[in-house]
Amino acid sequence: MKDFRNKVAVITGGATGIGFALARALGNEGAKIMIAEPREAQLQASVTALRDAGIDARYHVCDVSDLAQVEALADSAWEEFGQVDMIFNNAGISNRPKPLIDMPVEEARAVFDVNFFGVWHGCQVFARRLIKQGTPAGIFNTGSENALFNAVPNHAAYVCSKHAVLGLTDSLREQMPDFIQVGLINPGWVQSEMTRHAPQAMAADTFAGIVLQQIRAGQFYIVSHPYNQVRIQERYDEMLDAFVKFAPRYPGDDEHDVRTVINRR
Repeated sequence: MKDFRNKVAVITGGATGIGFALARALGNEGAKIMIAEPREAQLQASVTALRDAGIDARYHVCDVSDLAQVEALADSAWEEFGQVDMIFNNAGISNRPKPLIDMPVEEARAVFDVNFFGVWHGCQVFARRLIKQGTPAGIFNTGSENALFNAVPNHAAYVCSKHAVLGLTDSLREQMPDFIQVGLINPGWVQSEMTRHAPQAMAADTFAGIVLQQIRAGQFYIVSHPYNQVRIQERYDEMLDAFVKFAPRYPGDDEHDVRTVINRR
């Protein structure tokens, strides 16, 4: 998707942080915007700011952990605009810093309800409708650098939820028709409500510009912070070293490779 003019973008978690920055960046390029989150007062203030900037913006109150509310969000978007071209499953929360062994499982489930199942709901609901609509479209899920390695100590629920979003999004892209672009947005340290006490974080507007550049390029992995390469290399070097030592390659070793066996059937 190279031209955002007159495209309709729905953005969950769109009233603040990365979501709001994406709304502003897309709107400045002529897109029509619907933002969603549970806090109506915050949505109203954010839509007012977008409209004051000349952007066609609406809002819908939505808790993405509730499938019925995500269905209602989709209904509202199609009713308001007559089409949807992009869904950004961006809503996310974090957990309080705490070792895994000390975290109540209810807290972990609450994180997964938003960060993973909220994305699942958005993908499932909007993908069905985008396939039926039959026009070029995009589904973009906000993962994290924590989808690629463990960046934040004592945040196991958050880290695990973002690893799960990677798996979900990678699975989804195989299942979508060619006219639907799928991307995984991987912010590092970016200004948001979660990082409000971190002045070192990248400005959200800067990050949004980086994201749009990569959407235009058709990227699946949408990235930003270059030092992430070091952390990713550390992880994969350790993994590959284990294989080299204990599962070295041999002729015909694809005999137990699941993909190879499935493709031969």
